[in-house]
Amino acid sequence: MNISRHQSRSQICVLAMLVLSVTLAGCAGKTYPPLPVTKGSLPSASDPDAYNYLIGPGDSVNIFVWRNPEVSNTVTVRPDGKITTPLVEDLPASGKTPTQLARDLEKALATYIKEPIVTVIVGGFVGPYSEQIRVVGEAAKPQALPYRQKMTMLDLMIAVGGITNAADGNKASIVRFVGGKQKQFQVRLEDLIKDGDISANVDMLPGDILIIPESWL
Repeated sequence: MNISRHQSRSQICVLAMLVLSVTLAGCAGKTYPPLPVTKGSLPSASDPDAYNYLIGPGDSVNIFVWRNPEVSNTVTVRPDGKITTPLVEDLPASGKTPTQLARDLEKALATYIKEPIVTVIVGGFVGPYSEQIRVVGEAAKPQALPYRQKMTMLDLMIAVGGITNAADGNKASIVRFVGGKQKQFQVRLEDLIKDGDISANVDMLPGDILIIPESWL
């Protein structure tokens, strides 16, 4: 009876390992459509050439009000995305361009100052989460980075220090919003980094998520 129970447990363990192996093989073999390289065929409504920086929490905002130095100030955008300056409290700033924020400040200050002229200068360049590019998985330094105009995959790989030895670079994928829906596209990091295949150097867009899986071999 004890031998029978031992055999049953062994068979269950073998079966469980077999199921796990098949599952992992299925995950490792999962593929996505390749991401186009040329800008003209980018599957997104976003145009890298027309990109405008959006302010985010943590950014430094220098507010200059012409002929009114007493209300000119430098503030940091709060975690809730708002700023407070002299005469203006809790004004939303996150997700706006510097020009849009300047116009909003002019409207708010018009109650106290006749025809105010405001200029906004941004520093820090953190940006909102929706604009950041996130790298997860087998990167040397996984992190979130602010998007820069015309950023490519090669630029991103330099910033994160490349991929680890355990990475399956050619099974990496980019998650991107296309037409309001989240889609996944395959990229070839190993061909780009180790083989120098420049055809694998794709354009990045704000909000992209790069997923680098681990190799099971």
